[in-house]
Amino acid sequence: MKAHESSSEPDRDAGTGADLHYRALERLYRSAPVNALFDSSLHIEGEGSARLIFNVTESCYHAAGAAHGTIYFKMLDDAAFYAANTLVTDRFLLTTSFNLHFTKPVRTGRVIAEGRWVSGRRRVYVAESRLIDEEGDEIGRGTGTFMRSSILLSGLPGYSAARE
Repeated sequence: MKAHESSSEPDRDAGTGADLHYRALERLYRSAPVNALFDSSLHIEGEGSARLIFNVTESCYHAAGAAHGTIYFKMLDDAAFYAANTLVTDRFLLTTSFNLHFTKPVRTGRVIAEGRWVSGRRRVYVAESRLIDEEGDEIGRGTGTFMRSSILLSGLPGYSAARE
């Protein structure tokens, strides 16, 4: 497309402050060493929402042959955390509590974690998330409370890395 042509699709890499923050949060997710252990990716489309795509494999199983609860927690916490952190551009949030409910076991396949900010805009943020399996069934749900920390986002190498 030429510079003078317009597109009906928004440019995910557009230079607005919010878009830059969202892309930086996605880089921050990819830079966390723990995330190298999983086939997963984070996508942030707008304020107060985050979507995590996670491929569950047998390496995530407990002894009875289904994904261990720690995998559910990680997906739910990450989706809720990043949904909340879309509202905070200067500080890293910390999970202070998280409640989760398992509704269906998952063995292998793609799971989507959808996170959504619920309330709070100063020091404490509440966000919820849900897990959807390949059949479209909800397999888990959670609600977390997140608090502003003293850690500057700009001081974290994954967040402040040059744009890709």
